[in-house]
Amino acid sequence: MIFLTIFIDMVGFGIMIPVLPVYAEGGRFGATPWQLGFLVGIYSLLQLVFSPIFGKLSDKVGRKPVLVFSILGTAVGFVVLGAAQNLAMLFLGRVIDGASGGNISTAQACIADVTPPEKRAKSMALIGVAFGLGFIFGPALGGWIGGRFGLSAPFYFAAGLALLNLVLVAVFLPETLRKENRIRPDERAGLMEVFEGGKGPLVGRILGAYFASIAGFSMMTGLFALFCEHQFRFGGAETANLLAYVGVLGMVVQGGLVRRLMKKPREKQLAMVGAAVLALSLFLMPLAGSLAALMGVCAGIALGNGFTTPMLNGLVSRCTSARAQGRVLGLMQSAGSLGRFVGPVLAFWLLPLDMGRAGVPYARTAFWVGAALLVAALILVWGVRTGPGAQADAGEPDAST
Repeated sequence: MIFLTIFIDMVGFGIMIPVLPVYAEGGRFGATPWQLGFLVGIYSLLQLVFSPIFGKLSDKVGRKPVLVFSILGTAVGFVVLGAAQNLAMLFLGRVIDGASGGNISTAQACIADVTPPEKRAKSMALIGVAFGLGFIFGPALGGWIGGRFGLSAPFYFAAGLALLNLVLVAVFLPETLRKENRIRPDERAGLMEVFEGGKGPLVGRILGAYFASIAGFSMMTGLFALFCEHQFRFGGAETANLLAYVGVLGMVVQGGLVRRLMKKPREKQLAMVGAAVLALSLFLMPLAGSLAALMGVCAGIALGNGFTTPMLNGLVSRCTSARAQGRVLGLMQSAGSLGRFVGPVLAFWLLPLDMGRAGVPYARTAFWVGAALLVAALILVWGVRTGPGAQADAGEPDAST
């Protein structure tokens, strides 16, 4: 049920990738590169503030009510985007969706609730499979619906998917947080509990690595549709097909390869490999001069991201107690949200540096800065200590320590 929830959510998210930048740049909106960066990133900026709040709330009242509220906000945000008559309404739709967003971190907390600590990274990879499937169907649907019914139509379709998701969660999803693990109403539950017991440096490094990796990856996703349009003259359908290809590979990596490799706990090693592959892929992206080269780079992106994200989530979850899972994963979502805000804003800010320069590939500087952020993530993960005593009591024995 959690998998289905995330899958439907990611289809709605994936629908926007080939549509939103083109939708906002042309027609009646005429957004500038700077405005595009904020439009793509403001959703994540709001999640930066609200994800820890919803994480703490889910530790107190349970996961299901938070999921229901979050999905409802997503549906309303999509409706506002589809009905937008000016740029301000586009921003309003993104603000509503971002302020109510807590779907992914709460779903991750659901998985942590029902999974032993040593198996969490492997289970978190299921989220990656849902992401991959969402990237297969979402962009393809967005490109097809937008081309056939107009660029506002995909947003209404995504709103309908969110409402379907809301019904499924309300009717079929059981509550996963046991009452004995909830915060008592009269109990203080500060975020500092996540860092207690000497876990501060460990959690801090993982949060930093997650921020850097998400920021670098988001620079690519924010520019991808425009890069394909300017560099290869691709339309929405061709870009959607490429994103579906990335989604298929991501699903194979996280649904098959990662789950096989995680028969032994090796989150740190796989996260380092993922960051290195993703950094190399982003560096090579603007140098791709043919469709075959672009597909090779996209394969590296799918492999690198497929390793990095679930490994970092699994690693931080294993070093946190059962009663603080919502808060620590809310912090991870906030770090990711900050990355998803900083990444697109930085990418679109750097974009003019390469425009109009003879012989310089479109968005080269932005892609190379994204690669540098992944190198920073690699260094941070390398400094994480994972030996005996490095991890907290998560409520169940951890065989790896």
